[in-house]
Amino acid sequence: MDYIKEISPEQAVILWQESRLSLSRCYEKAPEILKVHGSVIGTLGNFSASIGKAKSKKTFNVSAIVAAALKNSTVLRYAAELPEEKRKVLYIDTEQSPYHCLKVMKRILRMAGLPDDRDSGYLEFLALRKYIPEQRISIVEQAIYHSPDIGLVIIDGIRDMVYDINSPGESTRIISKLMQWTDDRQIHIHTILHQNKGDENARGHIGTELNNKAETVLLVEKDKGNSDISHVSAMHIRAMDFEPFAF
Repeated sequence: MDYIKEISPEQAVILWQESRLSLSRCYEKAPEILKVHGSVIGTLGNFSASIGKAKSKKTFNVSAIVAAALKNSTVLRYAAELPEEKRKVLYIDTEQSPYHCLKVMKRILRMAGLPDDRDSGYLEFLALRKYIPEQRISIVEQAIYHSPDIGLVIIDGIRDMVYDINSPGESTRIISKLMQWTDDRQIHIHTILHQNKGDENARGHIGTELNNKAETVLLVEKDKGNSDISHVSAMHIRAMDFEPFAF
């Protein structure tokens, strides 16, 4: 598939001028909104990821991140501090049925100490299993650009935003979208991807791109002696590393 989007020389000149840095200007540090043990794992204007084998409890781990954001406090080991004007969380699930998505949604609300029998104004949950990749990308883009109070976006299943997980073109396109969305809207996106069955790497070319571009990559692993326990560590982190923890 060809995703090359040409721009005119005139547009390129405008973007060139807009992209120039100057020592005469001040550039604000990205607001830190997600931490583990004081270590920053998420800032506005960036994206991060969770990776792990199947059944390693990646979705439960991300549920704790979302619950912390809804409380704007600490859940599990995740501490959230979203600005008041960016308190809304958008959760996108690309894999599960609406029935199972609702179970995840209820669990998140319970973890946040919120009622699980009515909708929360701070959480919007989208079930996109029935759509094809282009439609999923368009839906997510519209939701991101038309949700005024959004601060955190979860994409549970970024693999389903592409047709071929090993396509360099598709992988570059969707990672570029993450960078564009986070920068334009000054939000944080956290996404989930499986590891390869035979090694510790994130799956496909898209996994390579995530490792190269993400602010933080969290590794969720089952305990070797007790499958009911999962461990979380930082496979890659730009900030100070944190002590691994278990749940």
